[in-house]
Amino acid sequence: MAHLVVHFYSDTLGMRTRMHVLLPECLTEGKAKTLYLLHGMSDNDGMWMRRTSIDRYAAAKNLAVVMPDGGLGWYTDMRRGLPYFAFVARELPALCRRFFPILSTRREDTFAGGVSMGGYGALKCALRAPETFSRAISLSGALDAADVAQNGGDLAPRAFWEDVFGPAEVVPGSENDLFSAAAEMQDSPLRPKVYMWCGTEDFLYAMNTRMRDHLRALGYDLTYAESPGDHQWRCWDAKIQDALDWLVPGEEGNPWR
Repeated sequence: MAHLVVHFYSDTLGMRTRMHVLLPECLTEGKAKTLYLLHGMSDNDGMWMRRTSIDRYAAAKNLAVVMPDGGLGWYTDMRRGLPYFAFVARELPALCRRFFPILSTRREDTFAGGVSMGGYGALKCALRAPETFSRAISLSGALDAADVAQNGGDLAPRAFWEDVFGPAEVVPGSENDLFSAAAEMQDSPLRPKVYMWCGTEDFLYAMNTRMRDHLRALGYDLTYAESPGDHQWRCWDAKIQDALDWLVPGEEGNPWR
């Protein structure tokens, strides 16, 4: 895989930012399927490269991977802050396709994934920008924005959550509410396919099972897995491999290039 660290200017954010990009070197025909892989709340664009073997796993699938810096914006157009959802879901795919012509422009070849805050962002991309993303992967996702806004005091002060989502009472039913987003997409032909995993000892386990039950009740094509584990990269390094097998089954690349 070619590994690029790209510094670039985002018109949406109004500032320079950075992304790590993996591009397959063994693609013999067609254009590369692309996974936009999002980091968690305490991380940055380089954390997937530091904490996992995503380079090797993606090479075995001939899968391009784009890992942007999402700051602390929760992949949301913040109430007071930057429009990180518009950046990740709309500007970034267009920009990457312009930078890297090897990337497929097809919805069927474009995916979002992430851990924790990034799991929320990935599912939000697929539900709120389904014309771009056909599948989503959430590992230990913080999937209930209303719960986070109301009860996230251990992670950040209430003022922080209000800057991101607005007052807690306005989150249910808003653009940031994935439960509402899933219900709104229930009958859409663009309804995404979803893969979820969460460890049974994870502090986010309960909100993951709530989302699992919600998606199943709505008839989504959901692949759900759980197993012993908590909120750490040791778990996610293992489970991203299962998620990629679901995402790109049967693909054979060269994990050493």
